[in-house]
Amino acid sequence: MKHWKNNLMLLSAALIWGCAFVAQSVSMDYIGPWTFTCIRSFIGGVTLLAVMPLLDRFRSAPKEHSKAQWKNPQLLKGGIACGIILGFASMSQQIGIQYTSVGKAGFITAMYVVLVPVLSVFLGNRPKLKTWISVALAVIGLYFLSIQGSMSLSVGDLWMIGCAFLFAVHILVIDHFSPMVDGVRMSCIQFFVAGLVCLVPMIVLEHPIWSNIQAAAVPILYAGICSSGMGYTLQIVGQKDADPTVASMLLSLESVFAALSGFVLLNQVLSVRELAGCALMFGAVILSQLPGLPKKQSAESIRE
Repeated sequence: MKHWKNNLMLLSAALIWGCAFVAQSVSMDYIGPWTFTCIRSFIGGVTLLAVMPLLDRFRSAPKEHSKAQWKNPQLLKGGIACGIILGFASMSQQIGIQYTSVGKAGFITAMYVVLVPVLSVFLGNRPKLKTWISVALAVIGLYFLSIQGSMSLSVGDLWMIGCAFLFAVHILVIDHFSPMVDGVRMSCIQFFVAGLVCLVPMIVLEHPIWSNIQAAAVPILYAGICSSGMGYTLQIVGQKDADPTVASMLLSLESVFAALSGFVLLNQVLSVRELAGCALMFGAVILSQLPGLPKKQSAESIRE
């Protein structure tokens, strides 16, 4: 039950992120990428501070336990590390999306589904053959879903490649710290750190105007409260005790949910190619969740 509960949290995060692209795109008509990322991050942190007492009560956490969590030295380390990476990853995505197509942006960003197991090998982890097959299916599915034209690289694509690498590192850093700390509190810290990362460039490079921020208030609030406050918190809590490669595949379904939300909310018709991509990605996730044979049973099968 705990395993499926974690998977549901990761799927929920992917759903929220998949529906957030409209907010990210619309906001760029009024404010710059540093401003958008800075404000949404601070809103995410404030949101979690506001609801944290309710979350503690829901989890039946005693007050003494809740206070002790803030004193955990690993919490600050994890929050700062995640916040710095998240800040630069979000910025790379926000800048890159201005110079490349939506489909290519979604495809390249979701390439963290490949980078996570590759980086895991350098950290001493060895993903199973089933996991590599699932990753391959997910990549093919992403290609069918996202890429309609050529695959030549532009400046925007290079920003998106950097974004994919940083999100892969973000997943692995969460995998390291989440078993040791309270996920909600680490998520709260990471948002304030990400906001601080973007604060100075926002002031120096973009000189934001309050009327423009007000004009983009709705997409900013959605991105801050839902995409940041809810989505990334669900990722941190859901990744606890989860395989990072499998987690990356579940999170990469944001591309599928983006396409499906466009179909449901904006009446954007999905082609046969795009539907095939969705099916392949869902198949990859299902394959990654299938239990393997017990070692004893597997050995007996080999002898037979």
